[in-house]
Amino acid sequence: MNLFEVYPLNGLEIVKGSGSVVWDSVGNSYLDLYGGHAVISIGHSHPHYIARITEQLNKIGFYSNSVIIKGQEELAAKLGRISRKDNFSLFLCSSGAEANENALKLASFHTGRRHIIAFKNSFHGRTSLAVSVTDNPAIQAPINENPHVTFVGLEDTGALEEAFMSHEVCAVIIEGIQGVGGIHVASDSFLQKMRSLCDAHGAVFIADGVQCGYGRSGKFFSHDHSGVLADIYSVAKGMGNGFPVGGILVAPHIKPKYGLLGTTFGGNHLACAASLAVLEVIEQENLLVNAAVTGEWLITELKKFPGIKEVRGRGLMIGVEMDEDASALRNTLLKKHRIFTGGANKKSILRLLPSLALSRKDAALFLEVFKEMLATRYVHQ
Repeated sequence: MNLFEVYPLNGLEIVKGSGSVVWDSVGNSYLDLYGGHAVISIGHSHPHYIARITEQLNKIGFYSNSVIIKGQEELAAKLGRISRKDNFSLFLCSSGAEANENALKLASFHTGRRHIIAFKNSFHGRTSLAVSVTDNPAIQAPINENPHVTFVGLEDTGALEEAFMSHEVCAVIIEGIQGVGGIHVASDSFLQKMRSLCDAHGAVFIADGVQCGYGRSGKFFSHDHSGVLADIYSVAKGMGNGFPVGGILVAPHIKPKYGLLGTTFGGNHLACAASLAVLEVIEQENLLVNAAVTGEWLITELKKFPGIKEVRGRGLMIGVEMDEDASALRNTLLKKHRIFTGGANKKSILRLLPSLALSRKDAALFLEVFKEMLATRYVHQ
């Protein structure tokens, strides 16, 4: 049997990692500034993370949600405290798409409505409902077409107001910083306006924090920069540092009942151990501050380089927009300089999503290499 080929591959096998460095099968080391799509939040193979999972695995790896799992209670308490959402409740699942799927479903249960407002260039996942609010027709099968979704432009307040006036809105779902869409930051004023419209129309504010949450922006949720409080937050990616885990944080006015949501693997013993380890390291190593400070320095330095059209982002979620296709730059960074970076829907974007523990030394190494590449590139043109 062959693999079902849906991913273009770089042609190398990564077999080991430590901190912000990974190694391939022939012994070459690479600086990882992409973290497997923003998943590696505390660094590869962190010793506390390994110890936590190993300890749990030596006890029990899995049992279903039909029994008490103390790790879930411990995780909910710690996540509530660190995210400053103590009075919210936590539903655990296995991925970001599943988290957004459940957020949208719960919003519809709560309001009794079905119309969703989403945003152009958004990405919320590939499952049926999540992909219907993702602005990419290429990944929507005919069965995913949803007449109950209105897409408006990010920062287009007029279109947002019109969408509220034209429909009985169930929810609005928004990334605080669009990831796949090219690292576009939702302004504080726009998020505040969205909150006020949701309040006025009885709609649910869903903050998609799958990529832009979990400390990546320098605050726990990128939406927190605006001072607004969402009704539901979705989380995944950096939550487990590579272990498949996701969840939604639900405001107290949205009430649960038996059978409303469900999952087989969500909140299992190993997932909770991994997630607790991540939060413990984030707290002990002050990684939110590191993300904010190191990210601000990176953004400031990158803005000085030639050939860069714009640098966007917050913390360690950074988009570098070139004045031309950046594919060759990304390929050269990987194949010649052994530095992993990412792309976006727009080919001119270089996307940086490193571990929140990225050191100034590693960040400086990237800047040195990238500056030399750009200087050489534009001198020869």
